[in-house]
Amino acid sequence: MKSPLISRTRRGFTLMETVIAIGVLALLLTGFLAVFAPATAGIRKAVSIQEADRLAFALQKELVLLRGDNPTQNTGFEKAYDWIKGSTTNNTALLVYQYRSVIDGSLRSDGTPEPYTSAGGVAGEDFIVQPMVRQKSDPELKSDLQALEGRVYAAKLVQLVFNSNGELERGAEGKITSPTGGAGGTSAETYPEAVIAFAAEFHLLPNSAHGYITGSQFNLTKLNQPVFTRNLAVRR
Repeated sequence: MKSPLISRTRRGFTLMETVIAIGVLALLLTGFLAVFAPATAGIRKAVSIQEADRLAFALQKELVLLRGDNPTQNTGFEKAYDWIKGSTTNNTALLVYQYRSVIDGSLRSDGTPEPYTSAGGVAGEDFIVQPMVRQKSDPELKSDLQALEGRVYAAKLVQLVFNSNGELERGAEGKITSPTGGAGGTSAETYPEAVIAFAAEFHLLPNSAHGYITGSQFNLTKLNQPVFTRNLAVRR
């Protein structure tokens, strides 16, 4: 015959005890989320802002940076003028991204660091993460994408012009005119102002493969919802 003491010591949790334990755990989790969820959301927002600022700065810098592989542009302002006009056309679309580059000083003909394509490696020791902006037709784009770090964005640039109320608004895509409504000229040399203000819309590409970007599936008109927008300007 079994001892009543042994029987009591082997008894498990009752259904009521289990329900109470689950209820207490749910309350603790609710309190935890209430305290820490706003903090984690703030961290995600801060990271997003940092990435947006980094990409916008890279774009603004590259727009006026002359590289040796394009002898047709004589000034940084001329390059910016051409790139702003062509940014809404598929073949001359602007792609903004980051890639892993070597740290031994090896440069390509356009002055950009060679991509680091080896497997593995440690950031800061074997490679550095390099922000880059290229037109879709750039021959160096393919090698950059082989060392891609993160995502690829298409940047649509549209000039900002003054309306009848003296407020800045978006102009026509693919055109640069006088922001005040006067004669706009047809080139960077005849543009009447010293500054081109523009809105830069950054669109996240659904596919970062070189085949997609250079193929027929790539279509800027299908990118309607920018991840973020920045108002920027370039000066002569």
